[in-house]
Amino acid sequence: MGLEGRTALVTGAARGIGRATARVLAEAGARVAVADRDVAVEETAESLRSQGHEVAAVTFDVASPDGARAGVSRVREVLGDVDVLVSNAGIVDHIAPLVRMQRERWATELDVNLGGAFHLLQAVLPVMVERRWGRIVVISSVAAPGGLYRQAGYAASKAGLLGLAKTVTLEHARDGITCNAVLPGLIETETVAAMPEEIRSAAIAGTPARRLGRMEEVAKLIAFLASDGAGYINGAEIRIDGGFSLNTAALGSRREVRGSSQ
Repeated sequence: MGLEGRTALVTGAARGIGRATARVLAEAGARVAVADRDVAVEETAESLRSQGHEVAAVTFDVASPDGARAGVSRVREVLGDVDVLVSNAGIVDHIAPLVRMQRERWATELDVNLGGAFHLLQAVLPVMVERRWGRIVVISSVAAPGGLYRQAGYAASKAGLLGLAKTVTLEHARDGITCNAVLPGLIETETVAAMPEEIRSAAIAGTPARRLGRMEEVAKLIAFLASDGAGYINGAEIRIDGGFSLNTAALGSRREVRGSSQ
């Protein structure tokens, strides 16, 4: 999975899967730009620099078209053209029944989770087309094909990423560009650690692997998709969930799922 000579941009890299992915890509030889709207992304960069990797930290909000363009321009100035884009930045902003979901918070989730990927793609694709090589990985979720109880905004935005990734493949596979979606299940991130123990335990019980996934496992899958060896994998939806998607149980309790949505 050698990525020597490549420049990778990883968004949402202040923590979690983004931070783990930045480390694995750097270890594979890539120059890595770590991006986030949280200034704590500089801690990710410093950690990697201390290990001898060539890294740049960029702070911007992917939900802003101008911010995304400026961020990619900054990466280009410091590390060179973006060869690998990992669109990982995402939020879970609103947990509520659909009928009670606030329009503004619904819009925020779509702006970040789906709009952010769109803005980044518009910023990096022209150069990838010109160079006739590019690797794009969008981080979706097992919630995309299956929905998620009381999280319509998150599920809808992650589902939108699947259509976006496939469209990039249809338009740009002929240009030497791949675009694939990774669909993690419950992974041991900081966000999952903060979930109620009841929900985590139910998820583990419903997962054939009987454990949560590790961030490094997701990161290594992303690194493979970014490599030359994955050049004929395109427009794919790849689940990494320990088999959880084979179980139809919802994360909400059975009583809640059967009960009223009011």
